[in-house]
Formats: sequence, structure tokens, C-alpha cells
Amino acid sequence: MWGARATGGQGQRSSRMGSLGCPQVIILTYVLVALELTCLFMRFSVMPYLTRQLGLDSVAFGYLQTAFGVLQLLGGPVFGRFADQHGARAAFTLSFLASSAFYLLLAAACSPALPGVVLLYALPLPAALMHALPAAQMVIADLSAPEERPVALGRLGLCFGVGMISGSLLGGTLSAACGLQCPASLALVANLVAAVLSFTCIPISTKGAGAHAPAAPPGRPEAGVFDLKAISRLLLWPGVLPVFLIKVVSGFPSGLFMVMFSIISMDFFQLDAAEAGYLMSFFGVLQMVIQGLVIGQLSSYFSEGALLRASVLVFVVVGLAMALMSNVFHFCILMPGLVFSLCALNVVTDSMLTKAVPASDTGTMLGLCASVQPLTRTLGPTVGGLLYRSFGVPIFGHVQFATNVLVLLVLWRQPLPQKTDKVW
Repeated sequence: MWGARATGGQGQRSSRMGSLGCPQVIILTYVLVALELTCLFMRFSVMPYLTRQLGLDSVAFGYLQTAFGVLQLLGGPVFGRFADQHGARAAFTLSFLASSAFYLLLAAACSPALPGVVLLYALPLPAALMHALPAAQMVIADLSAPEERPVALGRLGLCFGVGMISGSLLGGTLSAACGLQCPASLALVANLVAAVLSFTCIPISTKGAGAHAPAAPPGRPEAGVFDLKAISRLLLWPGVLPVFLIKVVSGFPSGLFMVMFSIISMDFFQLDAAEAGYLMSFFGVLQMVIQGLVIGQLSSYFSEGALLRASVLVFVVVGLAMALMSNVFHFCILMPGLVFSLCALNVVTDSMLTKAVPASDTGTMLGLCASVQPLTRTLGPTVGGLLYRSFGVPIFGHVQFATNVLVLLVLWRQPLPQKTDKVW
């Protein structure tokens, strides 16, 4: 159904790329990501009000979020292996079809004539296959030269900013004007259109299509999609495990804070829904500018190792400031530093990790990277809620400061390996 697998010789590469060239495929990838993220933030505008409308409390909403995170955590690496073996077209199409099923259930749950609570609890089921962003990262990593990869991956921040701003605006406006079912139905149509575009315009495979793409090791046996040993074995490649652990450990404290942000904005900052929305829009604009423009410029002048150390160092400073902040104005001042650290950490580690593994495994590696956020979303409500209830907001700054001081010491004592272009 999906066509040829993502392996083969040089003679098949041009046919797999189809009629679109590499620049056009990358541009289409950015468009698809922006569309997916717009629907994501439309969903964020619907879900809390839908659960309240159906009579569910915040605990039930938390269970839904945890179930969603667990399924995405489990599905990320497997989806990445599927993308490596079956190609970009299959990965994008499968992800958007799964998202279409999700928004169909969401739109149906908004209907008074249907059992909304049952449909709401069925919502997390398609989440294991909803991984358009890792698929996009794989395409960009495959089609960009190693030295251009941080810039190309950083431009996804523009897509994130566009999705956050347009999705929040559309979700809130359409929900108020036409009801909760309207944004869910629009997201369903958008994902069906994206699935059609993926199936007709995205090439079957992007492996080996880039001019500087390294080849897979000759004679290596092909693992199955659900081969967990093959997935976990990637972490044993030289230079992979230290960078992956830095990605997980360094970003986890700020992830806890972001998971608890809706509660913190109400209780600690004393913001209403509209003011919290403005603050999140400011966050989206910052991410769009910093990840889409600033990180790319900095990567032209500094090495990835230097940017990684800078992100951890800024995490340390922001953690100290977060421990001392007392109002939303203080948070607005430190927010650019927080966004810079998050963006630099994610872009640089994704770039380093995709360079450290064969081109045939970039999707699997990015699937592992995509599991970091669901891990935080799964553990965050419990761990973050316990810390917040016991120690208040300053504890998040203390944890971030202490954790990243340790990471910074490790980085300084054991420098990261400098990767060069590989021939496998």
C-alpha cells in the first residue's frame, strides 16, 4: 500500500523523490507542520470546556492528558521505526489519518445526541500514531546537509509560533461564535486535506535524497517496526546516549513548570483566561522568533557543543530567577531566556543525535526524541502537582537551577564528541 520501502540503491532515489525537488518538499513539510500545530492549539481551546460541559472534573481531565501522554510515549519510537522503513509519505499520511480519527471523535463528543463521555475517553486511542512533527524532522534531517541542519530544524519554530497564534485565535473565536463542535470539525477537515497532500505530494522516501546524506551500514539486517531491541540499540551508538540524557535531564524541570503553568497562572499570577491567553501568545511569538531566526543565526557562528552549553547555562540563570520571582511581570522578563534555552536544547540535541546515527535510522532517533515531551506530560501532573502543593512555585526554579548546574559541570568535565561528516 505504501509503495517501496525506504531502502535501495542510488538508481531508485530520484524516482522516490517524485516530481518535487528537495526545496519544495521541505517547504511543503513546513506547511504541513504549521497546519498540524494549528489544529493542536485549536484542540487546546476546546478540551477544557468540553470536559466541563460533559460534567467531568479536573481529575478526569488529568487522566485524559496522562493517557494521551502514555500512548504518545509508547508510540513515538515505533512510529519512528515505521517512518524509517516505509518512508516519509507513509509516515505523514498515517499520522494525519490518525489525527483525523482523533478530531472525528472530538467533534462527535461535542454532539448532544451522542455519548460524549464515552467518546471523550476514546480520544487518546489514535494518539500513538499522531507524530507529524517527528516525521517532519526526519524529512528535514534527511534532505539538509549536516552543517545546515540546525538552521533547517530551527525554522520549525516559525511553524510552532504560527500554529500557536492562529490555532488559539481560531479555537477561541470559533468556539465562542459557533460552538465547540466547529473548531473540532474544522480540524478534522484540515487533517484530511493534509493526509491527501501527504499521499500525493510527499515523496515515498527521503532516505539518501540529500546531497550529503550518509548511507546505512552495508550488510546490516533490517529490523521490524516493533523490534524494541533495534530501537533501544540506537542509544548505544557513539555519542548518542550522553546527548540524549542531557536532552531529557536538562529540560525536565522546565517541562514540569510548563505542565503546571495553567494552575500557576490562575493561582500564583492571578490571571484570568484572557490574560493567560495573551501570555501564551507572547510565549508563541518568542518561540517563533528565537527558534525560527535567532538559533539559526547563532548556529552559523558557534558550534553545536557551544550552543548546548549556552542553553544549559541560561537554564541555570533562569532557574535562579524563577526561584525569586513573585509576579507575572518577573516571569515576562525571564521568559525570553527560558524560551531560548528550550529552543536551543531541542534544536541542537535533535541535530546532534540525527548526525550520530545512520541516515536509515534518523526517523527512529527522532521518534525517541519525540518521547521526551510525552514522558514529561505523563509524569508532570503527578510530580509537578506534588512539588507545587508542598513547596510552591519557587521549587521549580530551585530544581531547574540544581539540575542544570550538575549538567553544566558534566559538560565541562567531559566535552561532547565533535562529529564530522560520516561514511557508514
